Amino acid sequence: MLRFSILVFLLVTPVWAGVSGVVHVIDGDTFDVGDTRVRLHAIDAPETDQMCGSDSSPAWNCGMWVQSQARALFEGKFAQCTVRDTDRYGRTVAVCSVDGQDMGALLATEGLAFAYRRYGLDYDLAEKRAAVLGRGLHATGVTSPAAFRAAKRAAARPDLASRDTGAKHVKVQQPAPERRSWLPNALNPACKIKGNVSYASGERIFHVPGQEYYSQTRISITRGERWFCSEAEARAAGWRKARN
Repeated sequence: MLRFSILVFLLVTPVWAGVSGVVHVIDGDTFDVGDTRVRLHAIDAPETDQMCGSDSSPAWNCGMWVQSQARALFEGKFAQCTVRDTDRYGRTVAVCSVDGQDMGALLATEGLAFAYRRYGLDYDLAEKRAAVLGRGLHATGVTSPAAFRAAKRAAARPDLASRDTGAKHVKVQQPAPERRSWLPNALNPACKIKGNVSYASGERIFHVPGQEYYSQTRISITRGERWFCSEAEARAAGWRKARN
């Protein structure tokens, strides 16, 4: 009788197809959630080696920038995910939320990722609103991550170059000093304040010209460090001024 009761319990109790845990950011759309590698459903963010730019803005590494922005939003936070699928790389495809917010929706709304319409229209309107408002990647020349990958495949396989990759090419130029103002502040050395992340404590500290450690401070975008154009901007972002 006991065995029968246990069997009935297992049959009628739903199994929650979910993953949860602390987030570690891999890139703009891929995360470790606890011990599980998760690829966000219906979202496509720039590759970490992807460059953006146009005739009116210089070339800059938008892939690394998106990675740093995703870290600022999600790194170390607790996520809950509903599993949708497993991709060809063995990653869990899921819809995830942090602090009650859909991670994919937030990325698309802030212009940090594109709706991956091939797999769903969940974030189509969020991306379109970001484009209209010129948020994030939409403020400068950019090609979709899918088109970027297709162009890389075509370049790596000249024998396939005659095939239609669907890539949309954006002409970019190398940065010129007088045009650096087109870059987001986080990447723009024309903004003189250096936002540094302490190796020892992880504390976010900014240095202004004339301070003791200003000249030897280096900015590493991959560590979440950045430039600021004013002390007010740095403080509003949660950084404190260096004591020396």
